[in-house]
Amino acid sequence: MTVESVKPAQPAAPQLPVPPLAGGGVPVLGHGWKLVRDPLGFLVRLRDHGDVVRLKLGPKTVYALTSPALTGAMALSTDFKIDGPLWESLEGLLGKEGVATANGPRHRRQRRTIQPAFRLDVIPEYGPIMEEEARALAERMGSGEPVDCTSESFRVAVRIAARCLLRGEFMDERAERLSVALATVFRGMYRRMVIPAGPLYRLPLPANRKFDRALADLHLLVDEIVAERRASGQKPDDLLTALLEAKDENGEPIGEQEIHDQVVAILTPGSETVASTIMWLLQVLTEHPEHAARVAEEVKSVVGDRPVAFDDVRKLSYTNNVVTLLVIFRSHPAAAVQRVWNRLDRVRPRGVSAIQSAVRVRLQAMAVSTCWTCVLASPR
Repeated sequence: MTVESVKPAQPAAPQLPVPPLAGGGVPVLGHGWKLVRDPLGFLVRLRDHGDVVRLKLGPKTVYALTSPALTGAMALSTDFKIDGPLWESLEGLLGKEGVATANGPRHRRQRRTIQPAFRLDVIPEYGPIMEEEARALAERMGSGEPVDCTSESFRVAVRIAARCLLRGEFMDERAERLSVALATVFRGMYRRMVIPAGPLYRLPLPANRKFDRALADLHLLVDEIVAERRASGQKPDDLLTALLEAKDENGEPIGEQEIHDQVVAILTPGSETVASTIMWLLQVLTEHPEHAARVAEEVKSVVGDRPVAFDDVRKLSYTNNVVTLLVIFRSHPAAAVQRVWNRLDRVRPRGVSAIQSAVRVRLQAMAVSTCWTCVLASPR
């Protein structure tokens, strides 16, 4: 009898069930075409297939999470790494050294650097800029002409983020250029993520050239803003000053590339979240005129005929409830793609890409959106 013969048998590793494949895929493009044509409807219908559903994005396979429990585990777990092939298509926009794509100690250090710009006691300082941009939006929407709500919502979100966080002498003009560039870049980046047809995007087609110009203008604008601040010697209490004075893990000033990527990372996801909230807000108030009337009534009772001010926001309880419920139940930000290492191993192989469409409740988005709602609902 040998030692090996008396050793207890090792239990076989459990076989993970293969999640069902979503329907509607087409050759070469997979499900990317569905995500371009009707992303919201397609993601909602995935729930009929189960908690975890396989998708084909070109040659890549990703797993869509449709269960609140799994989505919560993915969003809240610290045991994940932002990485993988789907993120590679975003590096041209977000870079590799910003808070949106960093992991581990670097991510925590970067968060500590930028957090002061988003403290609750700092938000009211942004009030005058929010009020000014909201009134301008209301005037454009009250012109009697058709308005592209998607473009206008994105425009006002980018302008507020740029003017509040990157203050400068020519920021008004640059904020406008940023909003135009980012609108084009976002559309192109989304297509490149869900339809990874690499070589085709390098062809000299009009859409590709427009995207390349917008992306180059975005990075040029960020470099101009940083260089101008350095040359001025001014140190206003804003995010850009915090970045220029930040230190790395060794106590040395952070590099130029990290500053650049941080600015881009703050402008892009932040403005997209607020813009999507505004778009849904406009749609819901249009579909439910009775609630729009109550919002307008409350605004009238609190502020009368004067413009809505940031300090009025807390007094508008019904309007706050409308925005809060919208953010919780109806917000649909861009899909978040993460490479999860531990918590979700029971539903799919380790290290593969997972995709979720999750609600993100952000204090800044709620406060800013409430202020804009008030202005839009104010009697003119």
